[in-house]
Amino acid sequence: MTALEDELRCLIVDALMLEDLSPADIGSDDPLFVDGLGLDSIDALELAMAVERRFGIRFASDDSKNRSIFHSVRSLAEHIAQSRPAPAEAL
Repeated sequence: MTALEDELRCLIVDALMLEDLSPADIGSDDPLFVDGLGLDSIDALELAMAVERRFGIRFASDDSKNRSIFHSVRSLAEHIAQSRPAPAEAL
């Protein structure tokens, strides 16, 4: 999971243009919104779109699980890992 978490940290910094923050500054369990990283609803939308583009995972805006999915890098990585289609077996 660490590689995926590292990729997400880089995606967060790049997609949200967080110039004063490096990926290493974001802890796996640090809250992304409000008291943690301090992201807001516009950041959430931009991050969701970046994750959709990078990983092909769709989010419904009215899904009650979004708050827990986007709670931290770790929770987002876990959701991505569970939502990705299984790789096709070689023939």
